[in-house]
Amino acid sequence: MMAEHGDLCDGEDATYCMNGGTCYKIPSINTLSCVCNTDYKGSRCEHFHLPIKDPAVGDIGLIAAVVIVVLLILVVLGVIIYYLRKVLRAKQQSQQNNQQQYWRVSPRV
Repeated sequence: MMAEHGDLCDGEDATYCMNGGTCYKIPSINTLSCVCNTDYKGSRCEHFHLPIKDPAVGDIGLIAAVVIVVLLILVVLGVIIYYLRKVLRAKQQSQQNNQQQYWRVSPRV
């Protein structure tokens, strides 16, 4: 039986293709060729090929990583702003206390 790829292999040549691929003899160039199953590729069907159903699946991990990094940056900025305001308020209160004590006149007895 002649196919697009040549004649089907027989005997030992039938085991030329791996992983269930179909072996064909190409008479014009005297070589063997394989037609692989859907999950395999390569000249002898030796490489397992994982089908990608949704190309955007890899982007989900990247988006999640970016969101986590942004949230961490926001938390760090929030903590820094909180402590800066706390320090500034304490400094202002100490300056006010110092000014009040300077202008205060002690009573004479």
